[in-house]
Amino acid sequence: MKLLSALFLLKATGASAFSITSFAPAGINQCTTIKTTSTSSTCLFAKKKAGKKKTASKSGGGFGASSTTTATKKSSKKSGKSKGNLLSTLNDESSTSKQSKKSKGGTTYVKSEQDALLAQLAASASQSPIGAAVASSPLHGTPEADPFWELIPSLIQSKFPNLRNEQLGRVAGFAKHTLDENLPLEDSIVNDKWRPHEDMHAYMPGLGETKAFHDPSQLELCKKLSENIDTIEQEYEALLEDMEGNGKKDRFQSVTSMNYDAGWKTLVLFYNGHRIKDFPYHLCPVTTKIMESVPLAGRIAGFNRQQSQSGIPLHSDGNNMWLTTQMGIKVPEGEKAYIRVGPETRRWKKGECLLYDTTYEHETFNESEDEERVVLHVDFFNTIAMTKVEIDIMRYIYKIREDFMRAEGVAKVGAQIL
Repeated sequence: MKLLSALFLLKATGASAFSITSFAPAGINQCTTIKTTSTSSTCLFAKKKAGKKKTASKSGGGFGASSTTTATKKSSKKSGKSKGNLLSTLNDESSTSKQSKKSKGGTTYVKSEQDALLAQLAASASQSPIGAAVASSPLHGTPEADPFWELIPSLIQSKFPNLRNEQLGRVAGFAKHTLDENLPLEDSIVNDKWRPHEDMHAYMPGLGETKAFHDPSQLELCKKLSENIDTIEQEYEALLEDMEGNGKKDRFQSVTSMNYDAGWKTLVLFYNGHRIKDFPYHLCPVTTKIMESVPLAGRIAGFNRQQSQSGIPLHSDGNNMWLTTQMGIKVPEGEKAYIRVGPETRRWKKGECLLYDTTYEHETFNESEDEERVVLHVDFFNTIAMTKVEIDIMRYIYKIREDFMRAEGVAKVGAQIL
């Protein structure tokens, strides 16, 4: 097993206490080209196209949110070694042999011992549904195989050692679709004209029927938000006030070019499901507590502002494991701001939540001549259709995917927020 994989696996599983000092190979900070979409920035996407058979993707996509509007960001400069040379460096393939170093209070890294541990984990994990799913990938066992996904069965086996195979079936289905974009989607998606299945990039089969709008009263999240509307509005005002004055940071972000053009900005409280460094959470404790009561998804969560006479153009987000709720904080007089999801159009009301599935095409517009629209926006894992075990595994996969990409030197597009 490659040393990079070994180091990453051991860090992720906590299987062994070790440390390597002076470990800063050239090229570690290089950027590679990635796509950004309406609300995600950490992953390479593999979209499904109807009627065409694709060559299996090397990227191992299936993460983040996708829409019909995308932008590509590239690093302006590259320095140091290429990714291939980086892997060579990490794999101890340089002409100069390197001696293992001892960490302070740690143990000496012994490659043969770690290889044996990895082999033992891999052998056990290969028998699981997720292991079988990875093994069924067209690229499995080839040089083009995604090293992240080759590690996933072992990582999950180590993190969740007591799970039964029947608990892993739908997660295994997600892995299969991620690794082979030629697999067909369920008829309920393909045959629904309101759900652009060609945009589906992160897909878990077997989640059952869905609809454009769901009843918000079935979720405790929506109940808590509505019950605390006055406090949440006050906390939003406190965050605005905190940005006033010379030298203060404007925390509103337009996450993609689509948002810039559409007059939509977000005061992001959570990004990729985790808190943001140096954010003044003490100014919004109630809002923060309520938002953290649900499994936040790998997109954004925060306050969205929509300028008057502007709207988000028609698009869809290709992840069927997530739902979105938005609660009206400041709504133009006469309820002049609306969202259309699939065939249904609804208007925001102050203190009321809209709960919807963004795999349906959707668009927004603020008809007011002079008033902005503000909503609290929360993306979260679909607690209606998914089990807690499935959500825990998926959150773990998203977290280590981000760690893995950082380890490989992939730049995060959302770095300006973080």
